[in-house]
Amino acid sequence: MGVTVDVRQVYKYPFEQVVASFLRKYPNPMDKNVISVKIVEEKRDVSTGIIYRKRIAVCQNVVPEILRKVSILKVPSIQLEEESWLNPQERNMAIRSHCLTWTQYASMKEESVFRESMENPNWTEFIQRGRISITGAGFLNYILETFASTFLRQGAQKGIRIMEMLLKEQCGAPLAE
Repeated sequence: MGVTVDVRQVYKYPFEQVVASFLRKYPNPMDKNVISVKIVEEKRDVSTGIIYRKRIAVCQNVVPEILRKVSILKVPSIQLEEESWLNPQERNMAIRSHCLTWTQYASMKEESVFRESMENPNWTEFIQRGRISITGAGFLNYILETFASTFLRQGAQKGIRIMEMLLKEQCGAPLAE
């Protein structure tokens, strides 16, 4: 079946500041689930100016203890792979991420975009769609998808709060209309 979560947020800060904060967002004391983030590949296309990055994030396993009785869920951490394409000329960055852990049982994918806001060129729009699908866990599929859906929604909101805090700390008050 699968669960989809959509998020949209307008940050009242310029694109360059928002992207810089996003790239420094984790690890962060506000979200102790993200243990580390490491750039494993980075290159710039000289003809287009697009910067490609691949990062691996290591996160604590947040599956509730009761569900970890199932042996496949009993791991201390999970890994996520994130790829991004930053186009400074067009002021947008596309991001794709997916889970590298439990791939035979679950699919977790997120697609996100940061782009100049249509409302105000000094603001940045963030759009994200996350999808989780669980298979091969029998009767636990529905329970795990429900947990994953709640976790995705809460994680997206927490990520937005962290971004707002970082932007305020690093750039000052949001820009007025």
